[in-house]
Amino acid sequence: MALTARDLMQSEVVTIGPETPLASVYRVLVAEGITGAPVVDDSGRVLGVISSADLLRAVTDEQDSGSSDTVYFEGLLEFSSSAGDGLSDDFQDRLQQIPASEAMTNGAISVGLDTPVAEIAHTMRIHRIHRVLVVEDGVLEGILTSFDLVALLEKGAP
Repeated sequence: MALTARDLMQSEVVTIGPETPLASVYRVLVAEGITGAPVVDDSGRVLGVISSADLLRAVTDEQDSGSSDTVYFEGLLEFSSSAGDGLSDDFQDRLQQIPASEAMTNGAISVGLDTPVAEIAHTMRIHRIHRVLVVEDGVLEGILTSFDLVALLEKGAP
């Protein structure tokens, strides 16, 4: 029997609510040592994904819109714990006002619980992504990353 998403997925998934401010999203990503997380509603339905790339885009957009004092958000670019140092209070306040729903990538590449691992690897490769969400009826059940597939290869599984 072929391995499926159910067999390999991580069922404990860090998620972000759609109203979570970007400043908080950044702190969660850094604290968890991850580069992205699913955005889900209160019932666990997947709304989208927010990644470090989405945060960088939002930061760039904010810097370009209405700030006379352009600040380079070096801490975010490096994902260091010193993010926020040297940022104007106005800029930090604006990041606190932007919800994840405005910066996230809508929708997500997802697979079902019984999707074979080979199909998951193919999906990740053709979409050039490093994570897929495992969903059942639109509700998040788990996540599978490229590292999970590499670990499988490391074990010598077919």
